Amino acid sequence: MNKESARKKAKELIAKMSTEEKVSQLLYEAPAIPRLGIGEYNWWNEALHGVARAGRAAVFPQAIGLGASFDPLMVRQVGSMVGQEGRIKNEIYRSEGRRGIYQGLTFWSPNINIVRDPRWGRAHEAYGEDPFLTSAIGTAFVRGVQGEDPEHLQAAACAKHFAVHSGPEATRHGFNAEVSEQDLRQTYLPAFEHLVKDADVAGVMSAYNAVNGVPSSCSSYLLRDILRGEWGFDGYTVSDCGAVHDIFERHHFTDTKVEAAGRAVSAGCNLNCGSMYGYLLEALQKGFVTEEAIDEALENLWTVRFRLDMEGDADGAQTVDRWLRLSPKLYRLEEQAAEESLVLLKNDGILPLKNPERIAVIGPNARSVSVLEGNYHGTSDHYVTLLEGIRAEFAGSQVLGADGCHLYKAQIEAMSHVPDDQLGEALALARACDVTVLCLGLDPSIEGELGDASNEYGAGDKPSLLLPESQRRLLHAVLDASDRVIVVLLSGGAIDLQEDDERISALVQAWYPGALGGKAVAGLLSGRVNPTGRLPVTFYHNHQVSWDFEDYSMKGKTYRYFEGRPRYPFGFGLSYRYLQLSEARMEDECVHVLACNPHSAAVAMPLQIYVSWNNPSLAAPLRQLAGVTMIRLQAGEQKEIRIPIDSYWLSLVDEKGHRVPHEGEILFTIGDHQPDERSCELSHEPLLRLSFKAD
Repeated sequence: MNKESARKKAKELIAKMSTEEKVSQLLYEAPAIPRLGIGEYNWWNEALHGVARAGRAAVFPQAIGLGASFDPLMVRQVGSMVGQEGRIKNEIYRSEGRRGIYQGLTFWSPNINIVRDPRWGRAHEAYGEDPFLTSAIGTAFVRGVQGEDPEHLQAAACAKHFAVHSGPEATRHGFNAEVSEQDLRQTYLPAFEHLVKDADVAGVMSAYNAVNGVPSSCSSYLLRDILRGEWGFDGYTVSDCGAVHDIFERHHFTDTKVEAAGRAVSAGCNLNCGSMYGYLLEALQKGFVTEEAIDEALENLWTVRFRLDMEGDADGAQTVDRWLRLSPKLYRLEEQAAEESLVLLKNDGILPLKNPERIAVIGPNARSVSVLEGNYHGTSDHYVTLLEGIRAEFAGSQVLGADGCHLYKAQIEAMSHVPDDQLGEALALARACDVTVLCLGLDPSIEGELGDASNEYGAGDKPSLLLPESQRRLLHAVLDASDRVIVVLLSGGAIDLQEDDERISALVQAWYPGALGGKAVAGLLSGRVNPTGRLPVTFYHNHQVSWDFEDYSMKGKTYRYFEGRPRYPFGFGLSYRYLQLSEARMEDECVHVLACNPHSAAVAMPLQIYVSWNNPSLAAPLRQLAGVTMIRLQAGEQKEIRIPIDSYWLSLVDEKGHRVPHEGEILFTIGDHQPDERSCELSHEPLLRLSFKAD
């Protein structure tokens, strides 16, 4: 049913509930109320890059890889497939009388926090460091998940973590992020605003941390004044899991748990992931919350539940048939998404590989399934590791594999007591083969969320941008043994190879590429796949990341404010074939560009449009991404491309947080990378420039 009807029905239901029943429905494990015909419902489900933790499901590239695609249309298709598969799985579970955790239709995804620090362990859950790209990719994902039907939600997406959340993980439960109104409105909030206004996202999850002294889960400034007052949000809000408890226990913002529960509901946190709302009856008696506030929270929650239409009977057999018909589409999209996520950062001409007789595939990530999955993942029926993908792609070559080293420990076999116990095998293969593919990086067991990942250094954040020492030794030794080395990095973000970056022949950033990641990487190496991925984060030199991890000021961070020379810039990536661009003009609030494919094969290229401000009256970023689209042209095809430019991204934010239109000259740069010196040096692809006087 539509929102209006669902809200009316929610109000009618709430009027029939006792106070005790009302409170019970504000916990994520909402119990059944048989006398009202209400079944139990567990709100907690995950679908960051595929339906997660609920049995067999598609595993798309981790979110950072989806961001690297720079292709909102493809990501919308991914979201749609996630929503469809989620609906199918929910109906299968309901047909068997199951309504537990990870079986509902309220997905606590996507994560749209800004990656302001490359050390953050959860950076791979986000879409990158740029507010525009995060808004565009996040909006596309939400629209796909929630579906096209205005009367019903296919599934309910949830934007998280609101707000100003990007590490450090070790102190997240009690950390206070101090941020200026200018940075808040120019960097940390735009993606949330766009998912609310443009995607009509059903849910918003508050963050663990405090913002300027107030825990996010009880911040009426965030949850009421901005989210509902300024943006008109009419969905439900939920605390991050355990965050309401943190209000009392870690932030010491209240004197009791009872007050913490009451303050959270009063501030606008509707649903508790945790058990703290069990104190609400006492909070009501002591005046920390009103019944009107409880009713308001219930109305938001039940409006979403009614729009999801989950109360009817489900036919398990028919639903399984639908799943079988959907599976081939899921498989094809998994492969496309994996291909589009890959970023070719360096190529001295070795790629694509031309019929090598022998290929050595070496490294701790060569045959790993974990690096395909990322975190918050489902379980696939058809994983293709890098070693398997290369062996299948190069069927006419001899493909030899070796681990070479442990992911981070000194030796692979614990009983060997000898560091680098299998390095000799790797070096022998590297010397004997025509080319070596070195599969290095991290994995989600050591890079990720506090409590979920636990590396040898701490809570899942990276202590630096360097590879673990065991892999640095392997890389250096292999480079001494062979002068034809291709490095494939699998990680959630920036890694700096330092001086060894100059010695390798090619470098592919593969992120955590999904179930078919090995097939996609192999296709890039052979040339079957023309790489189109671009970096959604800056790859700094390790020594350049010298600021305090807890400093949330944007000064000197991300491509928008960083004035140094990075190793590889945001928006950068190489391809084997490019499109030719010409005749750029601004018309009807759109940039128009003529694109031509001069090649004998189809070509896709992610077009990027950056804006900069000439003599701005307010503090401005160096540049800001303001438009992206994936151009696809057949051999010899020519087409005029039209890219809408939202005036929101042409405006600036003053010190008080007000968004102000720029009245001077605005400059557009159009191409497949940003206009900084380092990108131009690495790419050699020309850019188009366009200027106009803002009205």
